[in-house]
Amino acid sequence: MSSTLLRVSPSELKIPYEVKRQRSCCMQLINKTDKYVAFKVKTTNPRKYSVRHTCGILLPRSSCSVTVTMQAPKEMQLDYHCKDKFLVQSAVARDGATMRDFVPELFTRAPGRLIEEFKLRVVYIAANPPSPVPEEAEEEDAPHALEEMGCEAKKSSAFDVESRLGSEDNSGPKLSCTEGASVATPLVGDRVHKVHDNPKFEKDMELLSEARSSQQGFSVMFVLFVFMSSVFIGHLMKHIKV
Repeated sequence: MSSTLLRVSPSELKIPYEVKRQRSCCMQLINKTDKYVAFKVKTTNPRKYSVRHTCGILLPRSSCSVTVTMQAPKEMQLDYHCKDKFLVQSAVARDGATMRDFVPELFTRAPGRLIEEFKLRVVYIAANPPSPVPEEAEEEDAPHALEEMGCEAKKSSAFDVESRLGSEDNSGPKLSCTEGASVATPLVGDRVHKVHDNPKFEKDMELLSEARSSQQGFSVMFVLFVFMSSVFIGHLMKHIKV
């Protein structure tokens, strides 16, 4: 229904729905005439909503804002379905009228009195709706994301290699028994080869072997000497007793 006195915007009240939290929305009333216009706002559920500026008088070509606040809901609704409605009534007032001239009889139907009504339904919307992302933007961002992931993978692998090298320099590689044996064999061979190539080491080894052999010979001779001495003394003691 078209209105000749007031323009009401928007055509429906969209209120964010959030459990245990009050939410508000606004409607704009614009006087389209050169006359003083009185208005009154009603709702089908006055306990659920509080309205600021439930009534007033608009000057010619002026406007005002009406705030509708919904009480904090206690439960969550899955479908956001609402049957609540608002009604904006408007009527022509006398020139120069103020709020003192605002009486309920202004909205009483009578012959020759124009009373217009504008209905608005309440629509619940999500309190924090997800921001829509265009598909093209997602496709464009996908290669960049892959490149960034590749760079991060390269950095992490390079870091792993550096950390492994550092650990090998500090504490030596940690190998299993089989790997340790296979690696230790060529290392020991290289070390033995290097030792045998050293003439000083060979000379020291010869002196050490000679000392050991002389020491072993001395000990054998000493044992034989003691044995022969004991046999001789024993034989001598027998002759003396006889």
